[in-house]
Amino acid sequence: MTKEIKFESPSLAQRIKGMLGVDFYRLFHTPLFYIFLAIAAIIPAMVSAMTMMPGPDGNTMKPLYSNVWQIIAASKSLYVIETIADYANMNMVFIFGGIMVSIFIGHDYKSGYVKQLFTTHAKKQDYMISKSLVCAFAIVCMCITYFIGGTVGGLLAGYDTDVNVGSLIIAIVGKMVMSLGWASLYTFLNVIFRRYFGISVASSFFFGTGILIIGAAAIVESIKLPTSFLNVFLYGASVNANLSSGIGALLICVVVSVVWAIIYNVAGTRLLNKCDVY
Repeated sequence: MTKEIKFESPSLAQRIKGMLGVDFYRLFHTPLFYIFLAIAAIIPAMVSAMTMMPGPDGNTMKPLYSNVWQIIAASKSLYVIETIADYANMNMVFIFGGIMVSIFIGHDYKSGYVKQLFTTHAKKQDYMISKSLVCAFAIVCMCITYFIGGTVGGLLAGYDTDVNVGSLIIAIVGKMVMSLGWASLYTFLNVIFRRYFGISVASSFFFGTGILIIGAAAIVESIKLPTSFLNVFLYGASVNANLSSGIGALLICVVVSVVWAIIYNVAGTRLLNKCDVY
């Protein structure tokens, strides 16, 4: 009597582990990743250093900031930009991250990797989850290099270093937490525009700049309605992570990031299941 051999299909955790291994290998062997890490460090350092350059009249330019940590996070929650200094903080990482994600995922389609993957690996949700997690990791790494570059630039510019350490930590961690939500959004956008690389990059850049919430907030503010709720839906609670934040702001970032990740992963999976993925 012969025994029937049963082959058990791998669990979700096993499948994701395998895909993460491949995606992390590709990420660490992609020069683009290290280029964007460098960009994330250089940009804030340059913004700080520019305040030390002489202006047209030969005098030193007026500083954008008065404190080292203002290039890391805004002093308070802002839904409408008051000055360029309010905009130039770690939220810029979400712009760099969006462009990097578009190029990283776009290469999957250009190289034929996706066709090969879905021929042997039918679970579209695994692709969405793996890409979201790996890209979130990449954006977190950019937050770290941004912090290093911004801090060094601010110290060299001679800015004041006084800060509420607890709020600073919450601001940094809050923005890192939001990386998961942003990476999920960018992955979803690149699935939508998978055949149009230029549009996928442009859409990621558009959402990363926060133009949507800035415009919507300006309209809502003009008719005297509260603007804080817009941030949750349009900019992922990122502005709540600032230099006056408390633990509640961090919790909001965690909740919003997880909700964004679930929504965009489910939407992306359904799109891939219903459409030609190549």
